[in-house]
Amino acid sequence: MTQQNRRRVVITGIGAITPCGLTRDSFWNSIVRGESAAGPLTHFDTAAMPCKIACEVRGFDPVNYVGAAKARRLDPSVLFAIAASREAIGDSGLELARIDPDRIGVVEGTSVCGLTNSLEAHERFLRSGHRGILPTRTVSAFAGGGSSEIALEFGLLGQATTITTACSSGNDAMAYAAAAIQNDLQDVIIAGADEAPIVGPYYSLFINAGVLSRNNGDPSHAMRPFDRDRDGFVIGEGAVFLVMEELTHALARGARIYAEWAGYGQSCDAFSSINTHPEGRGMRRSIERAIYNANLPVDAIDYVNAHGSATDTNELIETQVYKGIFGGHAGRLAISATKPVTGHLMGGIAAVEAAVCALSIHHSIIPPTANLDHPMPGCDLDYVPKTARSYPVRHAMNVNLGFGGKSSAIILSRFTEQ
Repeated sequence: MTQQNRRRVVITGIGAITPCGLTRDSFWNSIVRGESAAGPLTHFDTAAMPCKIACEVRGFDPVNYVGAAKARRLDPSVLFAIAASREAIGDSGLELARIDPDRIGVVEGTSVCGLTNSLEAHERFLRSGHRGILPTRTVSAFAGGGSSEIALEFGLLGQATTITTACSSGNDAMAYAAAAIQNDLQDVIIAGADEAPIVGPYYSLFINAGVLSRNNGDPSHAMRPFDRDRDGFVIGEGAVFLVMEELTHALARGARIYAEWAGYGQSCDAFSSINTHPEGRGMRRSIERAIYNANLPVDAIDYVNAHGSATDTNELIETQVYKGIFGGHAGRLAISATKPVTGHLMGGIAAVEAAVCALSIHHSIIPPTANLDHPMPGCDLDYVPKTARSYPVRHAMNVNLGFGGKSSAIILSRFTEQ
């Protein structure tokens, strides 16, 4: 649909189950303070591993959200997703009983889906053969299990869709949801992403790929995007979901509006299964498409939440892409990476950072890049080092890159009547 006749979409609720907080407010406060959630990994034995740290969700009791039976049956990623969705719905003020259930749905982003339950099923099969498999547990490991369980939990009949595009999954899930609302297929969608990737084999994959930080002695300072001493990321887990709602529907019930959906772009490097194209060609195209889709001039963007994975070449590539797209405005952009606080949630991370953008607009605060002590040569833009700043953000962009060359960018804007 054209800019003129497509329906407007706003964000009216946010729910967060993250390593740095089990509520939206605790999550946001940690982001603003730049307080890293990284610590010693406890999910499995790391004695023989060179990397021993992670951003784990601590203090989470799923029984408080779904009851004991589901808590035993569902994969941790799905439990995180349901809990975050519950908070998002409550935060939005939606009364589900007053909404046509055919006009509300869920779109979930994820990458590796139900790893814990999949591995448990494999171990049971090795011990007991086919008789050891528990269907009620294994089904939640399917791609799509999370969106189905959220729909079941809240009685959402509109749709239950799962998007899996590596680390871009959350952005792409929100874009799918926005398109459904813009085109009058739904009025409300619970959209976000979840991941529970901190399991032995998957963690080992990233050790051997050389992308995890080995700063085991100082976990909270281990992840250092844009810093000359960076040595990789810290893996994380959790979920963030947002209520995305058609504007007149939100206004009719007096909803609080965090931000408005403005634009989206997606692309693929088609270069490598692991590495980003050295000129960031997919990233560049996704950002350009998002700006075009939002119908904004490049100098309208105030804040960029960068991918900032603290890996060997990522930040240099990102910096060059921002300079190439924004030109003279690049030096005026505020750019920060918030993964040092949350960890890298893989398929869940884009939704986390979309929420950061929405809250940055809502609170007029730009969060910092934690642990940025010594910017690396070539990274000479404003990365908001270590301390948040007050600023009336009009338009914020979230950029995420994923394995296989997948990339996406979304733009959120401050809501105005016009």
